Amino acid sequence: MTRHVVTLIPGDGIGVETSAAMQRVVDASGADIEWEVAPAGAECIESEGTPLPESTLESIRKNGVAIKGPIATPVAGGFRSVNVALRKALDLYNCLRPVRSLPGAGGRYEDVDLVIVRENSEDLYAGIEFEQGSEGAGSIIDLCESLGAGSIRRDSGISIKPISVAGSRRIVRAAFEYALAQGRRKVTAVHKANIMKHSDGLFLTVAREVAAEYEGRIAFDERIVDAFCMNLVIEPGQFDVVVFPNLYGDIASDLAAGLVGGLGIAPGANIGDDCAVFEAVHGSAPDIAGQDKANPTAEILSAAMMLDHLGEQGAASRIREAVRRVYADGSCLTGDIRWATGSKEPAASCTAFTDNLIEVMRTL
Repeated sequence: MTRHVVTLIPGDGIGVETSAAMQRVVDASGADIEWEVAPAGAECIESEGTPLPESTLESIRKNGVAIKGPIATPVAGGFRSVNVALRKALDLYNCLRPVRSLPGAGGRYEDVDLVIVRENSEDLYAGIEFEQGSEGAGSIIDLCESLGAGSIRRDSGISIKPISVAGSRRIVRAAFEYALAQGRRKVTAVHKANIMKHSDGLFLTVAREVAAEYEGRIAFDERIVDAFCMNLVIEPGQFDVVVFPNLYGDIASDLAAGLVGGLGIAPGANIGDDCAVFEAVHGSAPDIAGQDKANPTAEILSAAMMLDHLGEQGAASRIREAVRRVYADGSCLTGDIRWATGSKEPAASCTAFTDNLIEVMRTL
């Protein structure tokens, strides 16, 4: 058996609890994992002077694989997102978020099975911003007026939306290659090219060019983002692999998670050419941190994705099957799922859910 060294970033809020639960499940799955714990988040600022220490980045670069718990990002003020900083520092351009129905999870549908592929490095999340009233904002406003690009109010804050040929090509190609590898049938490109003709329009043009390379192997279609959201809610089965620019992919992944029971069961991965970081899609939920109420399913399913990436498909399959059986049984589910299903049954703690999952997994 091959031993894999994996960087573990516990995160903050409920991340500490869900990461610990995930470790227990992975350790019981049969995979041989050595955990190298590395810090990130608000608690690092006092000791390290930054929410993302260089030592943590070096650990991920060395090991090539990491899994992290959720890390809080302050709204409006404070430090920028650690998640975005990780993706930029390690060029984790491919955000992969599978969305699958679980029996008993409270989803609006029983047969959702789609994958969101989100470009992770460009678009408005590139973080190129100018504060209202700043010299930079004034210069951008002056430049737009001098070029005849349209009038901008002088009291505007400004964010810039870069979308490149290279960035678009590699994410669309990643979506098609994933579809081929997983036996999927179709890739849909989502955009707003009817309005943003030189950014989203570029993304769509490149998507069409890449799609032509796979003609006859993988079907291709395209949707405007607002129409996509409506169609996703009406009939999610019409979508298979869906590729987005950064912002739309972030929004759509949460929308899709809502169709299958919520963010508590939504796994994710951020993949680059040299490293991969796996993480639950949900946030750090500080209001319930430390109360043993958190649902660790998303973190556990993210670990299953990580095990697939490491070539440990047997362990990954055992974890996924155990999760399905626990949800189908329904007797030991956390409070978020009880709420989603409208059940009045007592909610299981994070610890009890994890104990039950491990017990089921050991029978497989």
